[in-house]
Amino acid sequence: MSNKIVQKRLVTLQDVAREAGVSKATAARVLGSYGTASPEMKEKVLNAARVLGYQPNELARSMTTGRSRTIGVIVGDIENPYFGQAVRGISEVASAAGFDVILANSGEEVGREQAAVQVLLGKRVDGLIITPASMSDIQHLEAVQRSGRALVLLDRAIPKLKVDSVITDDKAAAALATRMLIEAGHRRIAYITATASDDPIYRGPQQISLTTVMDRINGFLAASAAVGIKHPEQYIRLGASRQGASGRIIADLLSMPHRPTAILASDNVVGLEVFKVIRNLGMSIPADLSLIAFHDADWTSVTSPPITVISQPVYNLGVESAQILIKRITGAVGAPKRLVLATELIERQSVGAPPAPQDDEKKVKSRPVAKAVAG
Repeated sequence: MSNKIVQKRLVTLQDVAREAGVSKATAARVLGSYGTASPEMKEKVLNAARVLGYQPNELARSMTTGRSRTIGVIVGDIENPYFGQAVRGISEVASAAGFDVILANSGEEVGREQAAVQVLLGKRVDGLIITPASMSDIQHLEAVQRSGRALVLLDRAIPKLKVDSVITDDKAAAALATRMLIEAGHRRIAYITATASDDPIYRGPQQISLTTVMDRINGFLAASAAVGIKHPEQYIRLGASRQGASGRIIADLLSMPHRPTAILASDNVVGLEVFKVIRNLGMSIPADLSLIAFHDADWTSVTSPPITVISQPVYNLGVESAQILIKRITGAVGAPKRLVLATELIERQSVGAPPAPQDDEKKVKSRPVAKAVAG
């Protein structure tokens, strides 16, 4: 007995035309939804396509019509629920408009983002929605513009690139959260971000590659300076996205002689790491440390205590970016749009007054820091 696998031949446009008893050109017009054909011819061709199980060659169609009815989306981290909500918004708008979505993940690495752009352009997508991994390394994005493809930046802007973008006011959001902590009595406030950095100690803007991160740091610093807090930058930490880095960074902050009494986390992933490390150290929120996190992730409302968050309209970021992109694809012209969506500070139970100095000193002396780092 032969074990040879026989691959079934794909049904072609010529097969449909032959089955329907029409010319190939007529079949192409009907299935491609262009030109004219009588109702009788349309019925014959569509029925033949159904009977034969015909699937159109989208690449060939795009070469004929100049449109693939497909958009490409590149996000920083598909495992982060933040981006998942944005992609859902994009997909629903795209589907309603008759577009398919091809999703790629950059892992917040410029090289992977560049490779994904090349792949998507090769697939002749009509436009791209991208959360850029860098605000300075943008040659590939400039190439997208030169290609004539529509491009919308999601969540992050690039000042040097004249292109549509949909973002939130990160500076104002960080300042609002910082002021809340200040009003609760805190003066030693840490800001922890996942943005990549070989050096976790913040030494200046030259370390920052994303506008969102820089805007949040600026908001945090401005709110701190407004009430006379000296050197708030000493409590800024970078690179909390690396495996095991969050625990080390948080434990290091809490082992400082004048350790922070509150933390502002740059996203829900970092916020969860802070929450876990605090618990592992035997400390409590907010009695020993107050916490606010960006993004209203599901876990933040079910912990004990529930976490105060900056709620970002992530789904709407996706919706608005897809709507702008599709309008550009279908002929909209005009100056690039910069759409800024509002955020909301949702107050829960993770912010309280800082511990009394004598209680704080006792905690510092008795804290098992080495155990937290190992964990």
